[in-house]
Amino acid sequence: MTRLRPRTLRGQLTLGLVALLAVIFVGVGIGTTALLRGFLVTRLDQQLTAAGPRYAQSLEHELAAADTRGQTQGTFGARAADSVITQDGVVDGTSMTGDNTGQVTLSAADSRALLALPTDGSPHTLCLSALGDYRLRAVKGADGDFLFTGLPLSPVSATVRELALAEIALFGGAVVAAALGGAAWVRLALRPLDRVATTAERVSTMSLASGEVALDVRVPDAERQDEVGRVGASLNRMLGHVGDALARRQAVERRLRDFAADAGHELRTPLAAVRGHAELALRRGDEIPPDALHALTRIEAESRRMGTIVDDLLLLARLDAGRPLESTEVDLTLLVLNAVDDAQAADLAEAGDVTADITADIATDVTAARTRHEWRLDLPTAPVTIPGDPHRLAQAVANLVTNARVHTPAGTRVTVGIAVHADRVRLAVEDTGPGLAPDLTDRVFDRFTRGDPARSRASGSTGLGLAITRAVAEAHGGRVGVVSEPGRTVFELVLPVRPVQPVRPPK
Repeated sequence: MTRLRPRTLRGQLTLGLVALLAVIFVGVGIGTTALLRGFLVTRLDQQLTAAGPRYAQSLEHELAAADTRGQTQGTFGARAADSVITQDGVVDGTSMTGDNTGQVTLSAADSRALLALPTDGSPHTLCLSALGDYRLRAVKGADGDFLFTGLPLSPVSATVRELALAEIALFGGAVVAAALGGAAWVRLALRPLDRVATTAERVSTMSLASGEVALDVRVPDAERQDEVGRVGASLNRMLGHVGDALARRQAVERRLRDFAADAGHELRTPLAAVRGHAELALRRGDEIPPDALHALTRIEAESRRMGTIVDDLLLLARLDAGRPLESTEVDLTLLVLNAVDDAQAADLAEAGDVTADITADIATDVTAARTRHEWRLDLPTAPVTIPGDPHRLAQAVANLVTNARVHTPAGTRVTVGIAVHADRVRLAVEDTGPGLAPDLTDRVFDRFTRGDPARSRASGSTGLGLAITRAVAEAHGGRVGVVSEPGRTVFELVLPVRPVQPVRPPK
């Protein structure tokens, strides 16, 4: 039933109007035919009452005189189309029009039905198998027998049938005309609502998540005083509030980006000076007391860490500003090999064996004997190349691999693979670690997000690596994603195989 219902409000209103008219016309047709039939039957009863039993009584004596068997005491007569019905079930006489109809033999059922009629002098309807529907009036004769006077109902039925056919044709045409006219009127009446719906659809297609948005779409003719005008005016006010909120948000984001860029530029020089003086002092390590040497070592390490943070902030500021990136053919397979090679070297350094020989063999187990993690590669046999900025893509791949190395315990198996599809390349970093917390999955690519703040600070994490990976992916027209559960976490980087318009927030 739901499938037959129109989907649009215009169709539902038109269908409701047509259905209402059809119900009204059916009611009017049934009422008029019932009234007409009742009127004609009443006129027929009046004729029967006015005629009385006089004709049947006269026929009664004529039939009695002609009956050679002497059965006048049991004779039954009726004015049924000017006919007389005898006890033997024979009708003898002429029609009301004067034509000779001959004799009509009644069945036993008809005779019993006639004898069952009450003799109260009131007309009753009876269906005779030989004559059809009749209005009959039964009275007792002068000799104690029963006399019947009747008129056929066929003229009444014919008149009512003609009226019903005429009403069907008339009302059917009226319903069709009402459907066409109603559809046009509903379309015209709902035109302002269509404009409201069109405006809402245009707003729904806009990207309001980030960047500067010119929300200048408004509902036209919103000054109407009806319900549609009120809805349009309310939507315009709501769009105005949303536009103001988006403008304020964009202004705050712009100030934050400018602050990050300015702070990064301003911090670079003093950080470089601090690190330079620390390195210069450390060259005279033999002349420095042990406690001062330790302090200078920490100063040099923290200045390097702060320099990394400043560089990351500047990179994010440039990507947020939508500055164009370099676009050349990049060997993604080589980037993966280099990133895994660096991760193995870092693992060996943490394990205290920096002289181990590190090798990487495609599609084989490349785990070094004394690394903290088990590293595996799942790469196509042929190199995979994509258009993009090699330095930024290398940084994005390295961030994913480093994230798996730093935030998983020793003994975790990490698999880095590349899958080539028709129009995109998917780079996946899968590990068998404990997985992400449920509340961290949705914001893991946000800036300054740390799964374990204490461990992240100890390992030197800034909380910007995955945010940079997402920004680089979007700058290349791609995307990032993560699926995590205990024992399996997959970070993916999806990039187009052909140059596309990058997804960048406007300036």
